[in-house]
Amino acid sequence: DVNIPQLRFFAALGRAHPDALFFAGDQGQRIFQLPFSWKSIGVDIRGRSHSLRVNYRTSHQIRGMADRLLDAELADVDGVTESRKGTVSVFNSPDPTLVVAVSQEDEARTIAHWLRERIADGLLPGEIGVFVRSRNEVERARSAIQSAGLSTTSPAPGVDAEPGKVVLMPMHLAKGMEFRAVVVAACDEDVLPLQERVESVAEESDLEDVYNTERYLLYVACTRARDHLLVTAIAPGSEFLSDLGNR
Repeated sequence: DVNIPQLRFFAALGRAHPDALFFAGDQGQRIFQLPFSWKSIGVDIRGRSHSLRVNYRTSHQIRGMADRLLDAELADVDGVTESRKGTVSVFNSPDPTLVVAVSQEDEARTIAHWLRERIADGLLPGEIGVFVRSRNEVERARSAIQSAGLSTTSPAPGVDAEPGKVVLMPMHLAKGMEFRAVVVAACDEDVLPLQERVESVAEESDLEDVYNTERYLLYVACTRARDHLLVTAIAPGSEFLSDLGNR
């Protein structure tokens, strides 16, 4: 996630030398910055980029489910297209689980049971991450985790998590993290996409950007999981869940 002042700085650093800059990224994880033209700032990657196709960190089953949130091709403002097709993962896992519960109590029981199963499988609490859309849903998820007899930790960015505890945090802090098992909880109708973001938009083009970044947030949260993934919501659930459930 590079913003305009940062990119101008890098462009100035590399201007005097050919091939001075190398960028690696995933447009599906663009969750902080709205799109802008790199070319207009002096960094033109058109015809100079390609997509990596081998995924070493997320299982075939989890990656396949998460990829349904994204279009088959993603394009930036300058027309550089990233194809999502042809990607392979180097290992398999159990199929992810998607549960749309009838109530918060039902969701909490589902999460607690799933967490106890992961502990019984031999996972340590610190190998489990739980993500929600915003801080408004943190206590709801914490209650479910505590029902499983587990404690939580919510480390600040750049700070190590307390050992022996499940990591619990909003989705926007998930980027760069990795866990053997992940719960993405509270994916409700008015929570994802976040209703206050939708209501604050005046232009239809901006609304599309909001929906895209909300999808990317869910994609990032789901792909923090290496081996096990549970996604939960209260009925009717987020509109994005229909994509996750399609095969």
